Parts: sequence; C-alpha cells; structure tokens
Amino acid sequence: LWVRKPAPLAGFWIMAVSTARLSSAFRPTVALCRGLGRQQLFQDLSKLSRFASPCAVAVRSFSDNLELANIRNFGISAHIDSGKTTLTERVLFYTGRIKEIHEVRGKDGVGAKMDSMELEREKGITIASAATFCSWKTDGNEHHMNLIDTPGHVDFTIEVERALRVLDGAVMICCGVGGVQSQTVTVDRQMKRYEVPRIIFINKLDRYGSDPFHVLGQVRSKLGLTANAIQLPIGEEDNFTGVCDLVTNKAHYFEGQNGMTRRVDEIPEKMKEKAKELRAELLETLADLDDEFAEIFLEHDESEVPVQAIHDAIRRTTLARTFCPMLMGSAYKNKGVQDLLDAVCRYLPSPLDRVNKAMNADDESEQIILENDPSKPFVGYAFKIQDHAQAGQVTYMRIYQGSLNKGAPIVNMMTEKKVSAKRMVRMHSNEVKDVNTASAGDIVALAGVECDSGVTFTDGKSRVTCSSMFVPDAVMSLSVSAGREDQARFQKALRRFQREDPTFRVETKQDTNETIISGMGELHLDIYCERMRREYKCESLVTGEPKVNYRETITVKAPFDYTHKRQSGGRGQYGKVIGYFEPVPPEQAPEEGIQFVSKLSGNEIPPNYVPSIEKGFRTATEKGLLAGNPCINMRVVLEDGQAHEVDSSAESFQAAALGAFETAYKDCAPVILEPIMAVSVTFPAEFQSACLQTMNGREGAISSTTPVSGDTTLVEATVPLRRMFGYSSELRSVTQGQGEFSMEFSHYEPMPQGKQDELIAEQRKKKD
Repeated sequence: LWVRKPAPLAGFWIMAVSTARLSSAFRPTVALCRGLGRQQLFQDLSKLSRFASPCAVAVRSFSDNLELANIRNFGISAHIDSGKTTLTERVLFYTGRIKEIHEVRGKDGVGAKMDSMELEREKGITIASAATFCSWKTDGNEHHMNLIDTPGHVDFTIEVERALRVLDGAVMICCGVGGVQSQTVTVDRQMKRYEVPRIIFINKLDRYGSDPFHVLGQVRSKLGLTANAIQLPIGEEDNFTGVCDLVTNKAHYFEGQNGMTRRVDEIPEKMKEKAKELRAELLETLADLDDEFAEIFLEHDESEVPVQAIHDAIRRTTLARTFCPMLMGSAYKNKGVQDLLDAVCRYLPSPLDRVNKAMNADDESEQIILENDPSKPFVGYAFKIQDHAQAGQVTYMRIYQGSLNKGAPIVNMMTEKKVSAKRMVRMHSNEVKDVNTASAGDIVALAGVECDSGVTFTDGKSRVTCSSMFVPDAVMSLSVSAGREDQARFQKALRRFQREDPTFRVETKQDTNETIISGMGELHLDIYCERMRREYKCESLVTGEPKVNYRETITVKAPFDYTHKRQSGGRGQYGKVIGYFEPVPPEQAPEEGIQFVSKLSGNEIPPNYVPSIEKGFRTATEKGLLAGNPCINMRVVLEDGQAHEVDSSAESFQAAALGAFETAYKDCAPVILEPIMAVSVTFPAEFQSACLQTMNGREGAISSTTPVSGDTTLVEATVPLRRMFGYSSELRSVTQGQGEFSMEFSHYEPMPQGKQDELIAEQRKKKD
C-alpha cells in the first residue's frame, strides 16, 4: 500500500505483517508516508489495521532500521584550518540535518553548527570533538552516518586520538595550498596506530596557489601512502567549477543555490587526454594491489572496464589499507561534497568490515573477538565524556557487541559497579535526541551516567575490557589559584576537566600548597583557564608563568652498593642492595619511568622483597636530584644484596633502594633534558628574512625552507619549548598578522650547560 501525499519530506515507513504467515517466506507490505503528521499517521494506521486484520503494525524512523552494512562511523581529521568544520557544515546541509549554512567564526552571529562552544566561535578553531548523525543515499541504498568532527590543533590531539580509537573509517583533509603539514603527519600516525581505513579529500581548490597533484606527491613521499586521484579538477583557483570522475568518465558540476544541484555531463574535450592518462594510472595501481580486479583489468580494454568493478576494487583496497582514494573540491564554495559523501558510503567500512578485539578482564593476555551481533552479550566502550547544560554528564559510547535498551542495567568494568542507562541520546553537536535502543556498530551517548573516559561497560554476562587509547605526556605546566569565594567552583571545574580530558593533569604541591595544571601546550591551558572564568564564573582566577616539564637522565654507568640499617630498640630495619645504573637509548627506553631488571641468582634476597626494591627505585626516580624532575631513559639492574632473618622487611628494602639512588646518582653524570618542539611556520615570502630571524633568536635549528605555493613559504625547525612562549604575538607582529605556526612535541635532549645551571639554582632558591 502506498499512501500518497503532496508534501516532499519522507517521515515514516509502515510495515504491516500478516501474523498468520510469520513462519513462511512472507514479504511484508511497506508503505512510505510522505509528510504526514503524527496524529494523521496513526489515524491512517488504524484504518489500515481494519483492512489488514489480523496484523502487526510497526512505525520507526528511517535511521532506526538501517542494516548494519549501511552504517558508516567515520571522522574528519586534518591540520588546523584545513576546512574540517566547514566541510562538516556542508555534509549536514546536503543530508538535510540543518536548513542553512553558517560559517566558522560566527561572522553572521550564528557560527557553524559543530562549533557549539562560545570560545570555538570566537577563535574560529575546534576545541572539542563534536558528534552528529545524518543519512545519505548512494547507489539506491540509504546509509546512516555517525560523524565526528575533530580539532586540528596539536594541543587538542587527544580528541583526535579517542575519536579514531572507536571509528571505523576516516576522511583525511589536506589543504590544496598548504598540503601535508605537521598535524597531517600526526593524524596519519594516529590513523595507522588504530588501523583506520581512510579516504583523502583535497580541499580549498578555489584558493590562489592550490595544486592538488603537488599535494598528492607529498602524501606519497611524506606519509608513505599508496594514493591515486579518482577525480580531476575542472578549472583552477577562481575558475574551479567541478570535477571529472575518473571512475565513471563523467564531469560533475555543482550548481544552484549552495551547490545543491549536481549536474552530470561529458568531460570537457580539452581535459579528456589528461583524464584518460590519470584513469589508466588508477586502474594499473588497483590491478597491482588487488588480484580479483587484475583479472578483470586484463580481460577488458581500459575504456571497457566495468564501473562497478572499479568501485569494488577501490573499496577492497581501502579496507585493506593498501590504497587511499583521493577526491577534490572546495567545501567553502560548495563543490565536491556530494561526491565525497558517495565515496564515504562506497569505500569506507561498515561495522561488519572491522575486527574489534577485547581482553579477558581476568587474563589480559587472552584476546576476545567482539561480534556485531545484537543477540550477543552487551559490550560498549565509553570514549569521551562531557558536561551538557540540559542532560548533565553525557558519555559517548561505541557499542561493539549486543544491544542496549533504555533503562537496562550495565556494569562499569573499571569499578565493577552496576549502573542504569536511564537515558540514551544521539548527539547533534550540542543538541540531544532521545532513543530507546541501540545495537552493535552504533554510536550513542548515555546521559547521567557517572564514569571516566576509556571505561568498558558490559551487561554483566561477559567479563571483557577494551584496550585503552594512547595518551601523550603533558609538556607544559601552569600554576593557578582562585580567591576564597571562588574555591568551590574552581575545584569543581578542575575535577570536571580532568574527567573530560586525559591530557589535562592537576597536581597540588605539598610544600607550597600550589595548584599546578599540566597540558599539551600554551593554547591548551589558556583555553581551560578561560573556560573556568566563563563557565564557572571564577573571576578571581590568577595564573602564574608557564612552566616547561623537564626530565632528567644519566649519561654514564655507575655501580651502587648500599646498606640500609636502623636499630631503635626491638625489631630493626635491614636491607642491602648491590647493582648498577646505566643509561638507555631513547628508542629502547620504556614509555613510562625507568626500566628495572633483576639479575639475582642466589637467595641472598628473598624473591618476595624484589617488588619492594623495584617500588623504591621507581619512587626515587620520580624526582631527580638535580631539579626534582622525573628520570627517564635509565635502567636499574639489581645484581646482589643481603637480607636479615629478623630485621628485613618490604619497607627496609624500599628504603635501601631510595638510599642507593641518592648515593650513586651523582656518579652517573646526570643531566636535565628539555622538550624540543617540531615547529612549522608559514608566511608570505616577503617576510622570510624577519621570520627566520625570529627562529634563530629562539635557539631554533632550521631544517628546511620550502616555497609552498605562490608567494607563501614554509619553514620547518626544532626549537626548545622554553623559548616558544609568546611566539604567536611576535610572528603576527613581523608578518603584519599574515603568518601562522603550529608545533608538536618532537623529543627530549640535554639542556645547554649554562641554562641547566640556571634552572638548578632557581630550584634550590625555591627550596630555601
């Protein structure tokens, strides 16, 4: 039965099933109701039920009944200012999620939908990743998309990290002018870490100096990816009007208001030769990578290879992460976005195409494959939390196995406490839409569930935990304080930010009672301080000077032989440890702290005391003796020792380890390590001399100076973090506001001796 109404908007589908034939291969009757109001719809359903009695009638929104194969969980990631949020705004517009397009920075007083935070709209950058959902029809199939727009600034890289941890695929954007930039390399590393298939979108082809094939060369050389263009731009810069589809050999033009009309035409005569050449290169690459396509390729002329076979080959190689299709367009000029949505549906994986693993909670060495089966025991991973004005704490969750119904009890595997999923929602930026159920493969949010990010939830039937995400170390610290009247709000803000952001750390110095916040950079900490003032009304907030997080290490091997002995009446304390300290190359060093090795051969020290000795050394190396910084790149080897039958204890050997470190540390020629940042600066070529001078003046080592496009120059350098404070103001000053820079942590290296002596003297002065 088709119910015809003049309104163009699809609202619901109706399924009427004869209950007498449920056991047979009966195809249900489906009615598509266009533009019906809810009341009118149910009146019509009641009439339908009289004619189709006995029957069961189900009413659902389209997105609630899509097959798992038609779900796409993907994110948009790139270097800062590559057009991620602008592209997401167009995706929402073309899929019907929003009715109007608004630009980043809120020039019209509204701002982009995904930049819901006031600070984001002011600064024109994405600070926190934002999730949304939408639908897009490709090749006759309706696809449900869960989309996450991520920040591009390196200070907020944890947002990209946790998004890629749970997403099935990604769109990596490269600026047609800037090409592969520093954060592009970081994003590439994150995608490889979580084995996320991707497609590449070259954006901003309307800008002066854009060159998509130069960017393609950078993708191949700098990122080591096998990538080919599947489109060719029609026109350059201001004359960019559309793209040639190399798969179908057709030209696509984006016309009408906001590029809503996609007109398909023949490829312009003057471009046919170039399109033919690029298509041949694409097909040869696919034939080399995919055996199934190679057979089809050899059986046909290049012009006769079936279009569907090419699509299938691109999909297989993309899922295998041996190939990256490259598309082109300009999100700001509304060109190429619909083709990108088609590519997301055709080439990126569904939840069925990904293998998700978990660990046995009782034996983490045992891996368990999670199945995208709604009937299996429930397993979900909470990858992000945030406070919402209306919904309270919102916990973003990827469901890997089973299904979750509203009100169902679930178990937090970290605390092993049972909680109730009282409210489930889908997030559309800062808006919430209630849902009653969600199944494997979907991304939803739980409102009102108190937990930390990175927690696994189950229904209690299975004891599994999902692997955690990679969390980088903080590189900068800042002292903060608030007046007595703001203390409650100040402490509440710190607790909330710590729960939301794993890279935001808070420490209280016991000797001075000073509150120290640590994070990924100057902007990272500035944003949180500004949020305390705005969101929590901490008007008395005061910040100190930014502090660099230094490290200490040793440079030579030195032995230790220390006896801890104390007698004070009754049972005493005794423990003797013998061994040596030695430096470890950074590439062999553990991710955290020091490396401890026990080479005990006899039974001079009972084995049950060895963990206490290790704990003692780890505690001692948390604060080096030069300036109180944690020690890294260091190995402690325990060779021998001695215990007393009565006086030895775990505390005795822990104290012996502390004493051994204090007595032998200076013999190891310790040095202070400082963080070195990889800095990328872009500016008009006319300011090159002044910009190079700013780098040299900050002890920078310039590694390359490259003309990017037109009159723009890119300088790459390594600079000590202690010299990068205030650089943004200096760069704006010498380039008349036209220069921009980005930086990320590169490595640690020893400080110059003079600077090290100054730092040590400063620390001693503070202690005194």
